[in-house]
Amino acid sequence: MTWDIALIFILLVLTLACFMWEKFPPDLTALTLFLILVGTQLIPSAMAFSVFSNPAPLTVGAMFVLSAALVKCGAVDRISALIESTSKLPYSVVILLMVVMVATLSAFINNTPVVVVFLPVILNLARKMNRAPSKLLIPLSYAAVLGGTCTLIGTSTNLVVNGIITAKGLPAFSMFELGWLGVPVTILGGIYLAIFGNRLLPVREMLTSILSDEERREYITEAYVQEGSPVLGKTLAAAGLTQKRGVRVIEIVRDGIALILNAEAVQLKAGDRLILSCRPTGIANTRRLQGVNLVSELNLGIEQIAAHEGSLVEAVVTPHSALLAHTVSEVNFRQRYRMVVVALHRKGKNVREQIESLPIEAGDVLLMMGTDQAIDALRNNDDFLFFDRARVPTKQQTGKMLLVAGVIAAVVTAAALEWVPIEIGALTGCVIVCLSRCLKTTEAYAAIDWNILFLIYGMLAMGMAMEHTGAAGWIAGHIVNGVQYLVPTAHKGIVMLACLYLVTTVLTEILSNNAIAALMAPIAIGVAIKLGMDPRPFIIAVTFAASAAFATPIGYQTNTYVYGVGGYRFSDFLKIGVPLNILCFIVAMVVIPQVWPF
Repeated sequence: MTWDIALIFILLVLTLACFMWEKFPPDLTALTLFLILVGTQLIPSAMAFSVFSNPAPLTVGAMFVLSAALVKCGAVDRISALIESTSKLPYSVVILLMVVMVATLSAFINNTPVVVVFLPVILNLARKMNRAPSKLLIPLSYAAVLGGTCTLIGTSTNLVVNGIITAKGLPAFSMFELGWLGVPVTILGGIYLAIFGNRLLPVREMLTSILSDEERREYITEAYVQEGSPVLGKTLAAAGLTQKRGVRVIEIVRDGIALILNAEAVQLKAGDRLILSCRPTGIANTRRLQGVNLVSELNLGIEQIAAHEGSLVEAVVTPHSALLAHTVSEVNFRQRYRMVVVALHRKGKNVREQIESLPIEAGDVLLMMGTDQAIDALRNNDDFLFFDRARVPTKQQTGKMLLVAGVIAAVVTAAALEWVPIEIGALTGCVIVCLSRCLKTTEAYAAIDWNILFLIYGMLAMGMAMEHTGAAGWIAGHIVNGVQYLVPTAHKGIVMLACLYLVTTVLTEILSNNAIAALMAPIAIGVAIKLGMDPRPFIIAVTFAASAAFATPIGYQTNTYVYGVGGYRFSDFLKIGVPLNILCFIVAMVVIPQVWPF
């Protein structure tokens, strides 16, 4: 082992540790790795920057745009609405129909927006079926993942591996080549979920279940600080206007200006108008404060802002929300949306204390309280997705549906018939949907998940460095030597296939699927060369295993998304996901050698 191979392994371990630690965003870790590789000359700078000429990330970005156009025009809403009509059918039938619909969509557009659009539909379906949403949301995510394994454009992982193999001069994946494995796995996976889903999936309550009966009845009202009040010069905490007293101050209006709230710093002055969220006991506590009177009980000629019962709503933070990485206090949530964040659900935990200091993450479920007017104003905000009903596309957007569907069909057909490379077809499709005003250019740029693209670029550079330094060959050589020592010659191919598949699956369950695909693909090719076999079956195994992640909520983005919404625990994914992983493994070991011989 040379020093540069050793350094590559050290960087690899540190990178994987950073991914698991989650202290820094994965894309930032990947870009830092890129700079270290160039700075230490583990890879020449010209070779490192050549990753930006790889068409895979560009194609991934283009598919994000086409997916956003299809969602905006209302096509996905039309399909998802069909599911609501199945509420009177048996659970197993509903699951099968859902898997078919979701998987079919996910085979051709990015699966994350599919899950986002289907969420309120599935939640409404659960209410109609009188079942906990947790019985339906994991199957929704799994269906999206399974569908993505059926085509070249079904998931970014497929496109990443395709870019790697074409850069090495190997034949590219055809549009439906992966379907030889993806389709049977999707069918069997749907049957598995239909038969065992009701038994293995838990009954989990949503965020509102943590509230007491009194906490569910909060009121928006307004108070006025009078001259000579004992609370003058005191902070909100010192005055007794805190959550512990059943009172939540939403806003302080002073001289017509809403102040930035800080319960420990802002001192009350005469004439301050306090917008309050109160439980019934909180209203009584407010009445006891001398010099702080409810506006509804005064006769000062002041127009009252609000004095009626507030409504509790749940919403999930979308992947492209402008609030990501900001705290509730940093974005002035109360002033910005006229809503109060009562609680937050993240990664299986309900958070009720110090909510305002937590940076917001995609998939966070917020329990908010506000007036009906404030809630209605927030419904069409792209930062949130409400659970109670789906958004309704406008007539203008719906009128573009056929055009967008036709563009995507043309992209798929052109790539399948090899008329043009997939990246050219996808970019052409993006230009058409933007020129036809199906999607504004600003919306197109916003639809792209840039962190995934930069993660891919960074990990492609790592894969290139592993090959350039000989690290990939070193790993492949030792793996092959171990197999040759322990396994008879006739079984070397299938045993090596199983090893690569299992290693990729385990790593994908705890790390980024795109990162693992970029790392494992060069190793798979090296193993095949060492064995003197066709690389295709080993590449297929790595590609499929890097997407088929079901055992943890962090293995795939859609799993993470339903994790908070359904109120799941980590163990819930293990219970239903591990058997599905085993099923996928068995099918892969049977199908891959038959379709792609060694």
